[in-house]
Amino acid sequence: MKNFALIGAAGYIAPRHMKAIKETNNNLIAAMDIFDSVGIIESYFPEASFFKEFERFERHVNKLQHTNDKTDYVSICSPNYLHDSHIRFALRNGTHAISEKPLVLNPWTLDALEQVEKETGKNIYNILQLRVHPSIIALKQKIANGPKDKIYDIDLTYLTSRGNWYYTTWKADVEKSGGLASNIGVHFFDMLYWIFGDVKQNIVHIREEDKIAGYIELENARVRWFLSIDYDMLPDEIKTKGQRTYRSITVDSEEIEFSEGFADLHTMTYQGILTGEGYRVSDARVAIETVFKIRHIDPIGLKGDYHPFCNKAVKKPFSKFSRDLIRKYMEK
Repeated sequence: MKNFALIGAAGYIAPRHMKAIKETNNNLIAAMDIFDSVGIIESYFPEASFFKEFERFERHVNKLQHTNDKTDYVSICSPNYLHDSHIRFALRNGTHAISEKPLVLNPWTLDALEQVEKETGKNIYNILQLRVHPSIIALKQKIANGPKDKIYDIDLTYLTSRGNWYYTTWKADVEKSGGLASNIGVHFFDMLYWIFGDVKQNIVHIREEDKIAGYIELENARVRWFLSIDYDMLPDEIKTKGQRTYRSITVDSEEIEFSEGFADLHTMTYQGILTGEGYRVSDARVAIETVFKIRHIDPIGLKGDYHPFCNKAVKKPFSKFSRDLIRKYMEK
């Protein structure tokens, strides 16, 4: 049985890590978040120590490292811009790190983290959950067994609507989240690279606060992609069902079914990490570089081969000024 600590226990994704730790027959001994809405811990590890201040959490973990109850892994579910700092904390306290995506926001940080691995002898693992999804694995095998020189035409659509709360959080701050491509899209770009090869061309058509779209050419694929958190972009049949998320991947106009099967992906990822097969810093590099470029290159507008959803994308009256004004008002 391995001992885990967890940073970001109040976040949306933290329960999946708790579940994965539990289902792999390991133990969560300490958790930390600046927010105290962490009653979910009761369902998994009621005996875990909980801290609201990072300094006290760090002291506790460091103290445990000199006992028989030392921590083996730190799971990191904190805001994206804090991942690299919390990874370094984990390694320098003698533990391995398991970080949510995106591993980091800027590509050059990857080199620094690999250096910390060398200095400490501890490993950094990344959650790249689509690589263990059965439908995605089947697609990879199909492509690998197909013609080596074939270029596939792909449409990737991911709509996961978010309410007004989103725009007053760190998720809407590009400096902290990396924007939509990093925050909700990085694992899709990783999946595409993993299956279809290195990026040859990277174009952005639309980049707004609630939607982003572009075109990526890979070694064996031409990909039109569209990501959005705008509820109005959902197809009517999805709205009718009362659902707020829509995922679609078509390969040469054939739909790849992967709408189900997401509940166990973190557990499967943890199983791989614990058996020495987890995804490391080098595995995350191409996707991190891809979304970094998407964040910084200028959109070209509706030119060339763009995703069909771009035609119905309506610019919403958001602006940095209005978002900051809302945040300032909410903080009163």
